[in-house]
Amino acid sequence: MPGLIETPAQIWLAVAPVDMRKGIDGLSALVQQALGSVPCAGAAFVFRNRAGTRLKLLLWDGNGVWLCQRRLHRGHFIWPQHEEAVFLVTEAQWRWLVAGVDWQRLSALPSADWQP
Repeated sequence: MPGLIETPAQIWLAVAPVDMRKGIDGLSALVQQALGSVPCAGAAFVFRNRAGTRLKLLLWDGNGVWLCQRRLHRGHFIWPQHEEAVFLVTEAQWRWLVAGVDWQRLSALPSADWQP
């Protein structure tokens, strides 16, 4: 994630869709209660709406919490179908995911063949 926010050690996707009206407090509570993690641990937590057209990212940078949102105007974000509440992705998978590309298909390729 280039810019002001350093790349977190871990990027977790919340598998179940959430209400995008939730803000920092609501998503932090969801991280604690539903995902069983601590929002201030340095990992990024990513949430999506039911339609899969919006993402919200919650990240603690050591000083405060960042809440970022991304919307696709065409298509939808590819999301994992998983039994667990959260799913860990690599930084490369994250870059493809936010671009709206099917990162799960690309993950099967050798890492030298797919660079975002």
